[in-house]
Amino acid sequence: MSSKAMRHGIFLAPLHPVDENPNLLIHRDLELMEWVDRLGFDEAWIGEHHSGGFETIASPELFIATAAERTRTLKFGTGVISLPYHQPLMVANRIIQLDHQTRGRVMFGFGPGLLVSDAAQLGIDPNTQRDRMAQALDVILRLLDGQTVTEKTEWYNLVNARAHLLPYTQPRPEIAVASAATPSGGKMAGKYNLMMLCVAATSPDGGFNVLDVNWKFAEETAAEHGHTMDRAKLRLMGPMHIAETREKARENVRFGLEKYVEYARTVTPGRFGNIVGRDLVDVVLDSGHIVIGTPDDAIEVLTKLREKQGYFGGFLHQCHDWADWEATKKSYELYMRFVAPKFDNSNSNRDESYGEWKARSLEFSAKSNAAAQATFEKYGKSKNAEGAAKQTGMIGAKAEA
Repeated sequence: MSSKAMRHGIFLAPLHPVDENPNLLIHRDLELMEWVDRLGFDEAWIGEHHSGGFETIASPELFIATAAERTRTLKFGTGVISLPYHQPLMVANRIIQLDHQTRGRVMFGFGPGLLVSDAAQLGIDPNTQRDRMAQALDVILRLLDGQTVTEKTEWYNLVNARAHLLPYTQPRPEIAVASAATPSGGKMAGKYNLMMLCVAATSPDGGFNVLDVNWKFAEETAAEHGHTMDRAKLRLMGPMHIAETREKARENVRFGLEKYVEYARTVTPGRFGNIVGRDLVDVVLDSGHIVIGTPDDAIEVLTKLREKQGYFGGFLHQCHDWADWEATKKSYELYMRFVAPKFDNSNSNRDESYGEWKARSLEFSAKSNAAAQATFEKYGKSKNAEGAAKQTGMIGAKAEA
């Protein structure tokens, strides 16, 4: 296992069933931010979606502005802003304002837009989205750097445009590109020296199998542009639910797993293969490097991801409603108690210290007993002192040692 520390975060699309009160769900998502901040998670990435019913946050920036006021150390990323849906100057100004409001606790994640139904509502041809994303990013980076931009395309027009505020974070906030199965995200990360969000890292039908391939694309492109990719900027995302036992974890997720699978198969028909007559827990577990189990199962999956990818800087939990609210909170707690320390090296010195005690236990105990006995002999030539020694068990312990 790598000695380099890993950051721990969540990725909130979100994914909420359509039969619950949407207002309560939004406020529960804010409560989740407070919970993971209290547990010591490092990051929370918030998505943007406009259709489908499940993924209910339309503006990650608005959500982050509220969540930042309720938390202390948690950093927030837009995960992601769909650039083809927005005028580039507006995106730059919103990110800069958030950077100031949070005093540096914001990261700018972007992508082309995931749901085709979102693009359809805006009259955008999906075939144009990646090109538009690249156009917008180039402009936004210049605006963040304080440049003045004049540029006209078929979908935006900028005339001597500038951001009248410069970022709070200098030279600019961290910027991340979403990457799934295709190499486009990796190539863009390499070109501009950006973070990478691998949002399908645990899926065998795409993300997991090409993790190392896409990183190689990023490294090769970075070299062409005079950069070196930093693995500390790489984030892998996947779903987990953790309980004290595998049996309890399986029981917990029966609360909402069926609704999740139904939505996933609506967005991607045929996902999870033939599920007729099968236990959905087994279906999901067989579909990739996903955890429904114990902290040890989570450690095993993260270890496999490192074996496939090499070192990566952070793991993001895909937020979901597989279990009820209390079991969901418990899952995050168990992760931070028992999984995170295996990958962030927080217990390395404690392990060494405890290991030394175990190896030299008899030696240290004998020295302690001898020192105590010497003290009694020095100051306790009376019966009272001898009785005190017998009551503490020092004389007997010495004899046994």
